[in-house]
Amino acid sequence: MNLEFSISAATREARGEEVNGKDYYFISLEEFKSHIKHEDFVEWEEVYRDNFYGTLKSEVERIWALGKNVIFDIDVAGGLRIKHKFPEETLAVFVKPPSVDELKRRLKERSTESEEKINMRIAKAHVELATAPQFDVIIKNYDLEVALEEATQLVKEFVSK
Repeated sequence: MNLEFSISAATREARGEEVNGKDYYFISLEEFKSHIKHEDFVEWEEVYRDNFYGTLKSEVERIWALGKNVIFDIDVAGGLRIKHKFPEETLAVFVKPPSVDELKRRLKERSTESEEKINMRIAKAHVELATAPQFDVIIKNYDLEVALEEATQLVKEFVSK
């Protein structure tokens, strides 16, 4: 399918085994704001207070230069921004958890964030779930393998058009 994940820029600290330039481009708040000022992002969002995430134009151009299709793993606001900027070239997929309670259980099981951060994510999830109808497709993630297979099939069909 000739795909490559876009690596997002983030102002947060790396968690666990995350690697700069592989999982995220971990940059300072000041550097992120400088990129905003210079319009270096395709999309960006202050997801939590002083926690910015975004997709650098240079990252998308890097993947395109390899002749590949870009896959984004980003929050709903960023996904909708990309969909609006590139409506014909974008398949916007919303991955929906079985329930907010199950989402909270999964986040706790990862053991990568404090209880406070998990609660912030859960509060945001309620807002994000309301945006699901704005996406092209909603995948219900009851079982990861099934959801992955569904996503793979959708992407195969989309990129073969």
